[in-house]
Amino acid sequence: MEVPVQIDLQGGEISDELRAHVRERVDALESVFNRIIAARVVIRPPSGRHRTGGQFGVNIHLSLPGGRHVDVDRSHDLDERHSHAMFAIDDAFKRVRRRLQDEVRRMQGAVKSHEEAPTAKVARIDPSGEYGFLEDADGSEVYFHRNALANGRMDDIEVGARVSFVPSQGDKGPQASLVKPLDRHHLRI
Repeated sequence: MEVPVQIDLQGGEISDELRAHVRERVDALESVFNRIIAARVVIRPPSGRHRTGGQFGVNIHLSLPGGRHVDVDRSHDLDERHSHAMFAIDDAFKRVRRRLQDEVRRMQGAVKSHEEAPTAKVARIDPSGEYGFLEDADGSEVYFHRNALANGRMDDIEVGARVSFVPSQGDKGPQASLVKPLDRHHLRI
């Protein structure tokens, strides 16, 4: 299937070579998803205000079934490689390809949904301040090290504080990583 493609070069005419290059990139996207309804590519040449010539900007808009869209706007003021139109176009199409792949996975229901992190309360903290234990919802104790705290500071949390954590299995039993306080009033500030 050939996707209808609108190609615009702001402030000028697009060369046949550039038009063919964009067309090839759009055709390659059909290998990711062959139901693209339409594509619009806008190429912004460097402005004449820059002494060094400036960089090309590329906008790509893909229309998909069900009113879905994939958009990319690539403008790099700091990347000199974008002073070449072909590079700027290829870079924008790499990004739109990844976003199209993500959108296709969402459409197919293949995107993983992240479960809510379990919560617990701080049961006790060792006097050394190096580790502590959480009490999870079923009353089990879960070890955590100060490095597991989001900010790494045991002084900022106290016994009784509600936290979320990522459970894992350590050498000596369950342990928590990425421990984040949920209650502001249990934080020591």
